[in-house]
Amino acid sequence: MPREILGDASRNGDWAAVRLSVDGDRIVDSDAEGVERSLAGLTLLEAASVSGEPLAVEALASALGQVFVAEPRHGRVAVAMSGGVDSAVALVRAGSSAVGVTLRLWQDPAGPSAERACCSPAAVAAARDTCHALGLPHVTLDLREEFRSEVVTPFVSSYREGETPNPCTRCNGAFRFDALLEFAAQAGAERLWTGHYARIVEHGGRRLLARGADPRKDQSYMLATVDPGVLDRVEFPLGGQSKEDTRAEAVHAGLLAASRPESQEACFLAGDDYRRFLERQGLTPSTGEVVDESGRVLGRHEGYWRFTPGQRRGLGIAAARPLYVLRTDRSTNRVVVGTHDALAVSHVEATGTLYAPASRVEAKLRYGSDPVFAAVAQGNRGFALDLEEPSYAVARGQVAALYDGDAVVGAGVVIGVS
Repeated sequence: MPREILGDASRNGDWAAVRLSVDGDRIVDSDAEGVERSLAGLTLLEAASVSGEPLAVEALASALGQVFVAEPRHGRVAVAMSGGVDSAVALVRAGSSAVGVTLRLWQDPAGPSAERACCSPAAVAAARDTCHALGLPHVTLDLREEFRSEVVTPFVSSYREGETPNPCTRCNGAFRFDALLEFAAQAGAERLWTGHYARIVEHGGRRLLARGADPRKDQSYMLATVDPGVLDRVEFPLGGQSKEDTRAEAVHAGLLAASRPESQEACFLAGDDYRRFLERQGLTPSTGEVVDESGRVLGRHEGYWRFTPGQRRGLGIAAARPLYVLRTDRSTNRVVVGTHDALAVSHVEATGTLYAPASRVEAKLRYGSDPVFAAVAQGNRGFALDLEEPSYAVARGQVAALYDGDAVVGAGVVIGVS
């Protein structure tokens, strides 16, 4: 029996709605004013490539995302679309069998520049336009509430616990890939392609994530917690090239995304400072002490959660030599500071697992930090690292990504340092 599906969209006081009567993967009837052709008789896959007035197409996308399914087809590829140049080039490479998919994720409505984020309505529309310009279907999955529950809420809770989380590793490493792979199966696609600058290599008899060829754009750290078991269904077509190569390819293909600027990290902040965001999420300012390692009070602050190990700015104290945050204490609302040498860490405990046997690895302990060699041992709760040279500004809540050569052989979340 056909199902009645409603989708709507609004912008600047205007509103559009679409009604679909769907039987299996086919539309048997519709009310969709503003789209360029009749939808009756089309499969959901065919309807996903129909253009028209922007608001009407957005309403259609809202409806399709709720029920999208397609019969399997050999060679079909699901391409994760962000609206940027990287995913646009991946789409072109995937060819005529591609179906684009974009995740609509929650953003803080109080943020100052929501339209620049990779999951904004504007980014979703740009991704859809890229697909439609090539005659390809595009599907939007509205996962705003799921994203808020699984990524944003843990981010806030982690700061409340005195940690320094990286929400992008949680999003890319688990939430996003789980959703995209589920979509690929529903879309009858054999594989999922993304525009990440990472590679997949054979290592010890299995497929593992690996560094991208361009060290300036390598995104393997952000993807380090992706389960290697899913990599047989995933490809990173841009992992062997530079960003400059990608933009040149986009220009050659005549893609509008060729000149589009980079999207922001931590997209749900919508361009705001994370401290202001955390205040809006309930972490209220609370005056506490800034102390040295002996406990001597050097100044005051407005909340331990505003600080992270290695931070130098914003301490509000004058000293004869530079001081850095060493750690924070939630129970006393204290921020402990010291010299740069006091930041040195030689032992790290992390949750997580090793994906392949390893005894000596390169450990990357924070985004933007240089990796250090370490002895690694798997334990009951995760793994332990004994660093061959000190690392600085290591923080609980950050991801520890472990490399053997270029291959990611393990990953976990830092829970203790010494």
